[in-house]
Amino acid sequence: MINRDFWRIVPLFAVLVITGCSRSTQNEEGTRPQAWLEPGVRVTLPAPGIQPEVKSQQLLTGSFNGQTQSLLVILNADANKLALAGLSSVGIRLFLLTYDEKGIHTEQSIVVPQLPPASQVLADVMLSHWPISAWQKQLPQGWTLTDKGDKRELRNPGGKLITEITYLQRKDKREPISIKQHVFKYHITIQYLDD
Repeated sequence: MINRDFWRIVPLFAVLVITGCSRSTQNEEGTRPQAWLEPGVRVTLPAPGIQPEVKSQQLLTGSFNGQTQSLLVILNADANKLALAGLSSVGIRLFLLTYDEKGIHTEQSIVVPQLPPASQVLADVMLSHWPISAWQKQLPQGWTLTDKGDKRELRNPGGKLITEITYLQRKDKREPISIKQHVFKYHITIQYLDD
């Protein structure tokens, strides 16, 4: 039997998909994509460029509502754009997501209905990798993003912990190994495959 939480999430994902589709048209006109921080609160993503560049191959394992799924991804981000490719366990490309000055562009080879909208995926990637200074002017009033030791915390104006990112030092870089979203109740662990 499906619990009531599932039926609350279905409309939310429908809204996110509709928002993602409408954003792609507006991106061509120069506005940046938006993502949900919590129900009713959206944030405009920072510009796509980052320095120094980020390149990695990762195994992402996501847990949501008692279910766990894994996905291989290749992340490439530089001063001009961010590209994220998702691969099946046998190396077949499922999707390619690119974010540049023109907006988000997606190519989906195989329909993967359980994937969240592109802007939500990008928000997690960018919250993890982009410097806090890139986010400060984007966050709604009263929201905070702070680094505390090996953690990065996103809190709403009431001080509630919304997203918690855990880092590990590897190759002289501080890299994310876990993203826990407390409001939408999902957890992503990141294993690096390019060592």
